[in-house]
Amino acid sequence: MVFSSLLFLFRFLPAVLLLYYIAPRPLRNLVLLLFSLVFYAWGEPVYIVLMLVSILVSYTGGILVDWCLRRHKRGAAKAVLAVSSVVSLSLLGFFKYADFVIGSVNALTGAGMELLQLALPIGISFYTFQTMSYTIDVYRGEAKVQKNLISFGAYVTMFPQLIAGPIVQYKTIDAQLRMRRESAEQFTEGIHRFMIGLGKKVLLANNAGALWDKINVLEYGSLPVSTAWLGLAAYTLQLYFDFSAYSDMAIGLGHMFGFRFLENFNYPYLSKSITEFWRRWHISLGTWFREYVYIPLGGNRVTLWKHVRNLLVVWILTGIWHGANWNFAVWGLYYGLLLLAEKFLWGRRLQRLPSALQHLYCMFFVMLGWNLFVFDDMGKGLSYMKALFGLYGAGFGNGETIYLLYNHVVLLLFLIIGSTQLPAKLGNRLLGRLKGRETAVTVVTNLFYVAVFLLSVAYLVDASYNPFLYFRF
Repeated sequence: MVFSSLLFLFRFLPAVLLLYYIAPRPLRNLVLLLFSLVFYAWGEPVYIVLMLVSILVSYTGGILVDWCLRRHKRGAAKAVLAVSSVVSLSLLGFFKYADFVIGSVNALTGAGMELLQLALPIGISFYTFQTMSYTIDVYRGEAKVQKNLISFGAYVTMFPQLIAGPIVQYKTIDAQLRMRRESAEQFTEGIHRFMIGLGKKVLLANNAGALWDKINVLEYGSLPVSTAWLGLAAYTLQLYFDFSAYSDMAIGLGHMFGFRFLENFNYPYLSKSITEFWRRWHISLGTWFREYVYIPLGGNRVTLWKHVRNLLVVWILTGIWHGANWNFAVWGLYYGLLLLAEKFLWGRRLQRLPSALQHLYCMFFVMLGWNLFVFDDMGKGLSYMKALFGLYGAGFGNGETIYLLYNHVVLLLFLIIGSTQLPAKLGNRLLGRLKGRETAVTVVTNLFYVAVFLLSVAYLVDASYNPFLYFRF
């Protein structure tokens, strides 16, 4: 079940909201837990057992860590933390990476071991990181132990962010799990944020993906340079609107239930360097790796070579976290090397360039990175890379390029403008002109969100293309 589906919009969400708000306040976490399990079981009925095991392991680990710390047995607490983390990572590693390891060994040695062919549990990368961060933060004294299993289960399984994030650290919603006060203002804010995400996903991301799919099925050897870059631009925009839309909807749903999740995107395609890009893209993932891997390794407060090692370790792990294929490891290494280059080689020179050139530099390398990211088959990725730089001799463009541009130019303009702050600024300027006329502001605002919702629903009624790209991770 996905957020941008008629089933979710008109059946699941109304049902959970109704029961949540008629339930006594002490039972609301239980309502969230039960509906979240139903939400997950809708697509993964078998692996719900795996999720429950992960919950019990981290819940028990947190209690034991707290018990040891209160008795000044820090060594024992550290041992419990290690066991809990190893179990969580082992579950993630077995189900997500077993076939990757077996296939790599077969390729290197010719061993011919049979693949396990395990289906990837949806959202396992996200909820594993959440459960681990809880136990680690209890050990560090940054979060209070949660002794209520229902509340802890609600945190891990919470359907708004269960499948594709953002990664919610327990310490950021600890107080909200224990005691929160829902309000009409926050609920309204949540509806508005959800509608924006729904529109971004259905009206923008899906149409960008359709353009990418049209170009991706063409023969790479005869693909003109401009057509190849048009396809990669479409995927670049699809990925942003797809994932940021999910985050918008997750944050909006959180508001509806009285939670405030941290932001996950901050207009990343406005960045002027790769360093800035990764401060704006998938913020929750970058924060997780910084707090639980980079800093524990020593961060930048070590020797130069250890600093380089720390950055490369973090970025290779970041790549592998996204998927069990070599292209993701290469993608992570690619960004690690770029970040090192900006830090130690050309970062200061880059800052002296005109703003437009800095932006072009950043987007050039980001788009090349998405070329590595999108192709599980690295041979196909290399072939498409050759087309991007005209190495097949197919020329710069042809009639099909003009046809694709002519039919998608309006969409591309909406996508490009939508990835900037311009729509928000224009909206604020319009509302500013209505200052002091509260009724007019309310009418205009609500008409906008209703229009987005109706257009999205109209699209969903007829459309069969409605993927969520980050479900695969």
